[in-house]
Amino acid sequence: MIHVMYFTFNPFQENTYVLYDDTKEAVIVDPGCFTQQEFDFLVDSIESEGLKPVRLVNTHCHLDHVGGNSYVMKHYNLKLEAHDLDLPTLHQAPLSAQMYGIHNFIASPEPDVFISEKDTIRFGESELEIRFVPGHAPGHVVFYAREEGFVIAGDTLFQQSIGRTDLPGGNHELLLSSIEQQLFTLPDSTVVYCGHGPSTEIGFEKNNNPFFTGR
Repeated sequence: MIHVMYFTFNPFQENTYVLYDDTKEAVIVDPGCFTQQEFDFLVDSIESEGLKPVRLVNTHCHLDHVGGNSYVMKHYNLKLEAHDLDLPTLHQAPLSAQMYGIHNFIASPEPDVFISEKDTIRFGESELEIRFVPGHAPGHVVFYAREEGFVIAGDTLFQQSIGRTDLPGGNHELLLSSIEQQLFTLPDSTVVYCGHGPSTEIGFEKNNNPFFTGR
């Protein structure tokens, strides 16, 4: 069984996730640590559970989701995994940080491994399906735990909202279509762990999300 830990970091209030199973092997998703204090809290929390991080993955590469990549890669000797279509987003992150007046941003190294919807994230005795959900970012993916009934959704679907599409590489209609095809086809009871804010469920969003009612 996959267990979910999450932490809210940086000025953008981004949700960082640590997924682990009974083997104690863990996957770190979107480490958004901007400060040493945030990184230390992440490490202390991981160590308090006796976890062994074995993979580092990004749903997408906006600055608020990659600020801790360098920390995590060095501390745990991990390779970075992301979709190749989000390389432009990753390269844009330092400039975006400057535009927001964030001076402690540490640029992420390049990905070592490119992942796609053809792959599976395996760790311990568990696995996550990868679904390609572009629109918020060109290479946005989500991670679906079929047996446990949850999805790590990044900035695609939020509680009664969706990811913004006015950033470089964003496409509003593409995001709506991606959510309908890749997320709304999941069981209604699927828990959605969002990149910002509280979790929600697929069925609730299908019936109550204002971006989809009437479509």
